[in-house]
Amino acid sequence: MAGASAVLIFALIEGAGAEGLHAADLLLAAAVACAAVGYAQGGALSRTLGSWQVICWALVFGAPFILPIVLIFSGPINWQASQASWLGFIYVALFSQLIGFFAWNRGLALGGVAKIGQLQLLQTFVTLAASAMFLSEAVTGLQIIFAVLVVGIVALGRKMRVDRTA
Repeated sequence: MAGASAVLIFALIEGAGAEGLHAADLLLAAAVACAAVGYAQGGALSRTLGSWQVICWALVFGAPFILPIVLIFSGPINWQASQASWLGFIYVALFSQLIGFFAWNRGLALGGVAKIGQLQLLQTFVTLAASAMFLSEAVTGLQIIFAVLVVGIVALGRKMRVDRTA
């Protein structure tokens, strides 16, 4: 909770600022909560069902809910997109999402949701570092302070004893 709180405070300072929270921010928070439940359940199920089966069944059960939303709210599909565009789409769909979740769910099953799940908190700051290195984005002192804080919290959390009840 400490790491998630630090990331939330960072997001509020960096993103909302003087403008405050909006309805979209609350929807995003709800989406994060739903994703957290999905990660926790996926990790627990992966211990018995297997990591690849968990994500595949999640996609099968989720498709009837997601497909209508995509069809309603997406713009027209450019079927004449370049080969590079289609290859990028296929890469993101297969490797970044599907096969990536095989490894993620397996890691959650082996290491425990409470410990391994904390690594997700580092994603914001890994993205920040990558954008600075590859896109020459400016990194502020506040961003560095929060990155060090979250890394410290994650390191402490990984050393703590966690009992598995599920």
